Amino acid sequence: MTGVSRRTAIGGIAAATALSAGGTAKAAQTEKSASNLSSPPAFAGRHLPKPLSFDPAKLVGLSERLIMSHWENNYIGSVKALNMIEGRLASSLKDNAMPAIVYGGLKREELLRTGSVILHEIYFGGLGGNGQAAGNIREALIANFGSFETWEREFRKTAMALAGGSGWCILSYNHHTASLHNYWAWDHMHGAVAGAPLIALDMYEHSFHMDYGAAAAKYVDAFMRNLNWEEIDRRYKASVRS
Repeated sequence: MTGVSRRTAIGGIAAATALSAGGTAKAAQTEKSASNLSSPPAFAGRHLPKPLSFDPAKLVGLSERLIMSHWENNYIGSVKALNMIEGRLASSLKDNAMPAIVYGGLKREELLRTGSVILHEIYFGGLGGNGQAAGNIREALIANFGSFETWEREFRKTAMALAGGSGWCILSYNHHTASLHNYWAWDHMHGAVAGAPLIALDMYEHSFHMDYGAAAAKYVDAFMRNLNWEEIDRRYKASVRS
């Protein structure tokens, strides 16, 4: 996992901004870092990628090449983009001449990138297990769906409704109704308003095409075999307590 740590460090470095006239690259970066540290959290752009919690070479049916490409390019790419957008929001807010509709474009991108970062962290953080459900979450799924098999059948069917290559299938704890649901999410911005994601299955083509081509059902099978239900149970208990 040495390579993962190295890539994580690289992915956590924020993109450099344009240098001021007459300044040096080192001075500009130092100034930018100091500015970030003093920025309020909403505009700080200090998000860092989370390392993988498992050895990607040991997953069943999901190749190390696929996982690392997904983690490095899509997840870390969204972390970098979110940091950049937060910085742009801060500078744009000071521009009184900027039309609200233009600022709204940045806010839309902020929401999109925030959703991508969160859902990818739920996705990767839920892998690395043996796929055997246990604990309070299994009991809760039986209580909410009638049986564990019914939950799984509906989760898979919801995922396959997105098999064209876009969106997320999300098992969520709905705080508003205090119940569990499988939600269909067309992109990173869709989901139940009061929902806490417990499982996030990425159905974008980048998450499976390298291994399975258009055979999305085989990818869903592999994902289910690698779920870490101890982590999912922890998320469920935390959601119920909050």
